[in-house]
Amino acid sequence: MTAPSPSSPAIAVSVPATPRLAFPALLLANSVLALGPTLVRLADVGPVAAGFWRLTLALPVLFVLALPGLRRVVLRPAQYGMIVIAGLMFAGDLAAWHMGIHHTKVANATLFGNASALALPLWGLIVLRQKLRGLQMAALALAFVGAAVLMGGSYELSPAYMRGDLLCVLAGLFYTAYLLMMQDARRRLDGWSALFLASLAGALPLLLFALWLGEQVMPLNWWPVIALAVSSQLVGQGLLTYAIGWFSPLVLGLSLLVQPAIGALLGWALFGEVMTATDALGGMLVGAALILVRLPARP
Repeated sequence: MTAPSPSSPAIAVSVPATPRLAFPALLLANSVLALGPTLVRLADVGPVAAGFWRLTLALPVLFVLALPGLRRVVLRPAQYGMIVIAGLMFAGDLAAWHMGIHHTKVANATLFGNASALALPLWGLIVLRQKLRGLQMAALALAFVGAAVLMGGSYELSPAYMRGDLLCVLAGLFYTAYLLMMQDARRRLDGWSALFLASLAGALPLLLFALWLGEQVMPLNWWPVIALAVSSQLVGQGLLTYAIGWFSPLVLGLSLLVQPAIGALLGWALFGEVMTATDALGGMLVGAALILVRLPARP
Protein backbone atom coordinates (compact mmCIF):
# COMPACT_ATOMS: atom_id res chain seq x y z
CA MET A 1 0.00 0.00 0.00
CA THR A 2 1.43 3.40 -1.00
CA ALA A 3 1.61 6.23 1.48
CA PRO A 4 -0.74 9.14 0.85
CA SER A 5 0.79 12.10 -0.96
CA PRO A 6 1.22 15.42 0.88
CA SER A 7 -1.71 16.82 -1.09
CA SER A 8 -4.01 14.00 0.02
CA PRO A 9 -6.67 14.91 2.59
CA ALA A 10 -5.84 13.91 6.13
CA ILE A 11 -7.43 10.75 7.37
CA ALA A 12 -10.00 11.60 10.05
CA VAL A 13 -9.64 9.75 13.32
CA SER A 14 -13.02 9.07 14.85
CA VAL A 15 -13.34 9.82 18.54
CA PRO A 16 -16.25 8.06 20.28
CA ALA A 17 -18.92 10.58 21.18
CA THR A 18 -20.10 10.74 24.78
CA PRO A 19 -23.43 8.89 25.02
CA ARG A 20 -26.41 11.12 25.72
CA LEU A 21 -27.30 9.22 28.85
CA ALA A 22 -23.80 9.34 30.34
CA PHE A 23 -24.15 12.71 32.10
CA PRO A 24 -27.68 12.04 33.42
CA ALA A 25 -26.36 8.68 34.67
CA LEU A 26 -23.53 10.49 36.45
CA LEU A 27 -25.94 12.88 38.20
CA LEU A 28 -28.40 10.12 39.08
CA ALA A 29 -25.55 8.00 40.47
CA ASN A 30 -24.50 10.74 42.87
CA SER A 31 -28.11 11.44 43.83
CA VAL A 32 -28.62 7.80 44.79
CA LEU A 33 -25.24 7.57 46.56
CA ALA A 34 -26.33 10.45 48.80
CA LEU A 35 -28.74 7.99 50.49
CA GLY A 36 -25.77 6.04 51.87
CA PRO A 37 -25.15 7.94 55.14
CA THR A 38 -28.83 7.74 56.10
CA LEU A 39 -28.97 3.97 55.53
CA VAL A 40 -25.71 3.42 57.43
CA ARG A 41 -27.19 5.24 60.43
CA LEU A 42 -30.36 3.14 60.25
CA ALA A 43 -28.47 -0.19 60.08
CA ASP A 44 -28.17 -2.15 63.34
CA VAL A 45 -24.67 -3.41 62.54
CA GLY A 46 -21.31 -1.71 62.99
CA PRO A 47 -20.34 0.94 60.42
CA VAL A 48 -17.57 -1.17 58.84
CA ALA A 49 -19.86 -4.21 58.84
CA ALA A 50 -22.43 -2.12 56.95
CA GLY A 51 -19.78 -1.56 54.27
CA PHE A 52 -19.14 -5.31 54.14
CA TRP A 53 -22.82 -6.05 53.59
CA ARG A 54 -23.08 -3.30 51.00
CA LEU A 55 -20.51 -5.09 48.86
CA THR A 56 -21.35 -8.70 49.70
CA LEU A 57 -25.10 -8.54 49.11
CA ALA A 58 -24.49 -6.91 45.74
CA LEU A 59 -21.89 -9.45 44.57
CA PRO A 60 -24.25 -12.18 43.24
CA VAL A 61 -26.11 -9.67 41.04
CA LEU A 62 -22.86 -8.02 39.95
CA PHE A 63 -21.42 -11.42 39.01
CA VAL A 64 -24.36 -12.22 36.73
CA LEU A 65 -24.14 -8.78 35.09
CA ALA A 66 -20.35 -8.96 34.74
CA LEU A 67 -20.04 -12.54 33.45
CA PRO A 68 -20.48 -11.78 29.71
CA GLY A 69 -17.84 -9.06 29.85
CA LEU A 70 -15.39 -11.15 31.88
CA ARG A 71 -15.63 -13.95 29.30
CA ARG A 72 -14.66 -11.56 26.49
CA VAL A 73 -11.61 -9.96 28.12
CA VAL A 74 -8.27 -11.43 29.18
CA LEU A 75 -6.36 -9.25 31.63
CA ARG A 76 -2.70 -9.40 32.53
CA PRO A 77 -1.78 -10.06 36.19
CA ALA A 78 -0.70 -6.43 36.61
CA GLN A 79 -4.13 -5.26 35.42
CA TYR A 80 -5.88 -7.56 37.88
CA GLY A 81 -3.55 -6.22 40.56
CA MET A 82 -4.59 -2.64 39.79
CA ILE A 83 -8.27 -3.53 40.17
CA VAL A 84 -7.53 -5.31 43.46
CA ILE A 85 -5.81 -2.15 44.72
CA ALA A 86 -8.84 -0.15 43.56
CA GLY A 87 -11.04 -2.50 45.61
CA LEU A 88 -8.83 -1.98 48.66
CA MET A 89 -9.05 1.80 48.21
CA PHE A 90 -12.83 1.46 48.05
CA ALA A 91 -12.82 -0.66 51.21
CA GLY A 92 -10.75 2.04 52.95
CA ASP A 93 -13.22 4.67 51.76
CA LEU A 94 -16.23 2.75 53.06
CA ALA A 95 -14.60 1.91 56.42
CA ALA A 96 -13.49 5.49 57.12
CA TRP A 97 -16.68 7.07 55.81
CA HIS A 98 -19.09 4.75 57.60
CA MET A 99 -17.24 5.24 60.90
CA GLY A 100 -17.26 8.98 60.35
CA ILE A 101 -21.01 9.01 59.66
CA HIS A 102 -21.67 7.95 63.27
CA HIS A 103 -19.59 10.82 64.68
CA THR A 104 -20.83 13.80 62.68
CA LYS A 105 -23.88 15.23 60.92
CA VAL A 106 -25.19 13.66 57.71
CA ALA A 107 -24.48 16.90 55.83
CA ASN A 108 -20.89 17.01 57.15
CA ALA A 109 -20.30 13.34 56.32
CA THR A 110 -21.57 13.77 52.77
CA LEU A 111 -19.62 16.99 52.19
CA PHE A 112 -16.26 15.88 53.62
CA GLY A 113 -16.65 12.34 52.30
CA ASN A 114 -16.73 13.88 48.84
CA ALA A 115 -13.38 15.63 49.16
CA SER A 116 -12.84 14.07 45.73
CA ALA A 117 -14.84 17.01 44.37
CA LEU A 118 -11.74 19.12 45.02
CA ALA A 119 -9.06 16.45 44.66
CA LEU A 120 -10.13 15.27 41.18
CA PRO A 121 -10.00 18.68 39.46
CA LEU A 122 -6.64 19.35 41.15
CA TRP A 123 -5.38 16.00 39.82
CA GLY A 124 -6.46 16.99 36.33
CA LEU A 125 -4.81 20.41 36.57
CA ILE A 126 -1.54 19.44 38.26
CA VAL A 127 -0.84 15.84 37.24
CA LEU A 128 -2.61 15.57 33.87
CA ARG A 129 -1.86 19.23 33.01
CA GLN A 130 -5.34 19.76 31.65
CA LYS A 131 -6.16 23.34 30.66
CA LEU A 132 -9.51 24.82 31.61
CA ARG A 133 -11.73 26.71 29.20
CA GLY A 134 -13.53 29.86 30.31
CA LEU A 135 -16.78 28.05 31.08
CA GLN A 136 -14.94 25.32 32.97
CA MET A 137 -13.14 27.89 35.11
CA ALA A 138 -16.46 29.59 35.87
CA ALA A 139 -18.03 26.23 36.73
CA LEU A 140 -15.16 25.33 39.05
CA ALA A 141 -15.38 28.71 40.81
CA LEU A 142 -19.17 28.40 41.22
CA ALA A 143 -18.81 24.85 42.56
CA PHE A 144 -16.25 25.89 45.17
CA VAL A 145 -18.41 28.81 46.28
CA GLY A 146 -21.44 26.52 46.46
CA ALA A 147 -19.53 23.93 48.49
CA ALA A 148 -18.26 26.66 50.83
CA VAL A 149 -21.81 27.96 51.29
CA LEU A 150 -23.06 24.44 51.98
CA MET A 151 -20.30 23.90 54.50
CA GLY A 152 -20.91 27.27 56.13
CA GLY A 153 -24.62 26.62 56.43
CA SER A 154 -24.56 22.97 57.48
CA TYR A 155 -21.24 22.53 59.25
CA GLU A 156 -21.09 23.07 63.00
CA LEU A 157 -17.65 23.84 64.37
CA SER A 158 -17.77 21.50 67.33
CA PRO A 159 -15.15 19.24 68.93
CA ALA A 160 -17.87 16.58 69.03
CA TYR A 161 -17.78 16.37 65.21
CA MET A 162 -14.00 16.61 64.72
CA ARG A 163 -13.32 12.86 64.72
CA GLY A 164 -16.14 12.15 62.28
CA ASP A 165 -15.15 14.99 59.97
CA LEU A 166 -11.52 13.85 59.78
CA LEU A 167 -12.57 10.26 59.06
CA CYS A 168 -14.81 11.50 56.24
CA VAL A 169 -11.98 13.56 54.73
CA LEU A 170 -9.77 10.45 54.83
CA ALA A 171 -12.56 8.54 53.11
CA GLY A 172 -12.68 11.19 50.39
CA LEU A 173 -8.97 10.73 49.67
CA PHE A 174 -9.41 6.95 49.44
CA TYR A 175 -12.37 7.54 47.10
CA THR A 176 -10.29 9.80 44.86
CA ALA A 177 -7.71 7.04 44.38
CA TYR A 178 -10.50 4.52 43.74
CA LEU A 179 -12.18 6.67 41.08
CA LEU A 180 -8.93 7.32 39.23
CA MET A 181 -8.06 3.60 39.21
CA MET A 182 -11.56 2.66 38.08
CA GLN A 183 -11.39 5.22 35.29
CA ASP A 184 -8.23 3.45 34.11
CA ALA A 185 -9.87 0.02 34.46
CA ARG A 186 -12.81 1.14 32.31
CA ARG A 187 -10.45 1.42 29.33
CA ARG A 188 -10.21 -2.38 29.32
CA LEU A 189 -13.39 -3.58 31.02
CA ASP A 190 -17.08 -2.83 30.84
CA GLY A 191 -18.60 -1.13 33.86
CA TRP A 192 -20.15 -4.21 35.48
CA SER A 193 -16.95 -6.27 35.19
CA ALA A 194 -14.82 -3.52 36.73
CA LEU A 195 -17.31 -2.96 39.56
CA PHE A 196 -17.65 -6.69 40.31
CA LEU A 197 -13.89 -7.24 40.57
CA ALA A 198 -13.37 -4.14 42.74
CA SER A 199 -16.27 -5.09 45.02
CA LEU A 200 -14.98 -8.65 45.34
CA ALA A 201 -11.54 -7.36 46.33
CA GLY A 202 -12.95 -5.02 48.96
CA ALA A 203 -15.48 -7.28 50.72
CA LEU A 204 -13.16 -9.56 52.72
CA PRO A 205 -10.92 -6.75 54.09
CA LEU A 206 -14.04 -4.99 55.37
CA LEU A 207 -15.25 -8.16 57.12
CA LEU A 208 -11.86 -8.74 58.74
CA PHE A 209 -11.64 -5.12 59.89
CA ALA A 210 -15.17 -5.22 61.32
CA LEU A 211 -14.33 -8.39 63.29
CA TRP A 212 -11.07 -6.85 64.52
CA LEU A 213 -13.00 -3.81 65.79
CA GLY A 214 -15.45 -6.10 67.57
CA GLU A 215 -18.46 -4.76 65.65
CA GLN A 216 -21.80 -6.50 65.39
CA VAL A 217 -21.72 -8.09 61.95
CA MET A 218 -24.98 -10.01 61.65
CA PRO A 219 -27.97 -7.68 61.29
CA LEU A 220 -31.23 -8.26 63.13
CA ASN A 221 -33.05 -5.96 60.72
CA TRP A 222 -31.93 -6.71 57.18
CA TRP A 223 -33.74 -4.02 55.21
CA PRO A 224 -31.25 -1.12 55.79
CA VAL A 225 -28.25 -3.16 54.59
CA ILE A 226 -30.22 -4.60 51.67
CA ALA A 227 -31.34 -1.10 50.70
CA LEU A 228 -27.72 0.07 51.05
CA ALA A 229 -26.48 -2.69 48.73
CA VAL A 230 -29.17 -2.05 46.12
CA SER A 231 -29.11 1.76 46.14
CA SER A 232 -25.43 2.52 46.74
CA GLN A 233 -23.65 -0.44 45.16
CA LEU A 234 -25.89 -1.71 42.39
CA VAL A 235 -27.61 1.49 41.27
CA GLY A 236 -25.26 4.25 42.47
CA GLN A 237 -21.89 2.65 41.77
CA GLY A 238 -23.28 0.84 38.73
CA LEU A 239 -24.29 4.11 37.08
CA LEU A 240 -21.11 5.83 38.22
CA THR A 241 -18.86 3.09 36.85
CA TYR A 242 -20.71 3.22 33.53
CA ALA A 243 -20.33 7.01 33.26
CA ILE A 244 -16.83 7.37 34.68
CA GLY A 245 -15.07 6.45 31.45
CA TRP A 246 -16.57 9.37 29.52
CA PHE A 247 -15.65 12.40 31.63
CA SER A 248 -12.64 14.36 32.78
CA PRO A 249 -11.62 14.57 36.45
CA LEU A 250 -13.12 18.09 36.53
CA VAL A 251 -16.61 16.93 35.53
CA LEU A 252 -16.41 13.89 37.81
CA GLY A 253 -15.36 16.05 40.74
CA LEU A 254 -18.08 18.65 40.25
CA SER A 255 -20.75 15.96 39.92
CA LEU A 256 -19.85 14.68 43.39
CA LEU A 257 -21.12 17.95 44.87
CA VAL A 258 -24.68 16.76 44.17
CA GLN A 259 -24.28 14.50 47.20
CA PRO A 260 -23.78 17.18 49.90
CA ALA A 261 -26.85 19.08 48.70
CA ILE A 262 -29.03 15.97 48.92
CA GLY A 263 -27.32 14.90 52.17
CA ALA A 264 -28.26 18.21 53.80
CA LEU A 265 -31.88 17.70 52.71
CA LEU A 266 -31.99 14.14 54.07
CA GLY A 267 -30.38 15.16 57.37
CA TRP A 268 -33.04 17.85 57.78
CA ALA A 269 -35.95 15.58 56.81
CA LEU A 270 -34.98 12.44 58.75
CA PHE A 271 -32.78 13.53 61.66
CA GLY A 272 -33.93 17.06 62.38
CA GLU A 273 -30.61 18.60 61.37
CA VAL A 274 -30.74 22.32 60.61
CA MET A 275 -31.20 23.26 56.95
CA THR A 276 -31.29 26.95 56.11
CA ALA A 277 -31.76 29.17 53.07
CA THR A 278 -27.95 29.25 52.90
CA ASP A 279 -27.92 25.50 52.24
CA ALA A 280 -30.45 25.98 49.44
CA LEU A 281 -28.29 28.73 47.92
CA GLY A 282 -25.23 26.45 48.02
CA GLY A 283 -27.17 23.69 46.29
CA MET A 284 -28.32 26.07 43.54
CA LEU A 285 -24.75 27.26 42.96
CA VAL A 286 -23.59 23.66 42.59
CA GLY A 287 -26.42 23.05 40.12
CA ALA A 288 -25.38 26.09 38.11
CA ALA A 289 -21.79 24.82 38.03
CA LEU A 290 -22.93 21.47 36.63
CA ILE A 291 -24.87 23.23 33.89
CA LEU A 292 -21.90 25.44 32.99
CA VAL A 293 -19.40 22.60 32.83
CA ARG A 294 -21.57 20.78 30.26
CA LEU A 295 -22.12 23.74 27.94
CA PRO A 296 -20.27 23.38 24.61
CA ALA A 297 -17.10 25.38 24.20
CA ARG A 298 -17.09 28.27 21.72
CA PRO A 299 -14.85 27.66 18.70
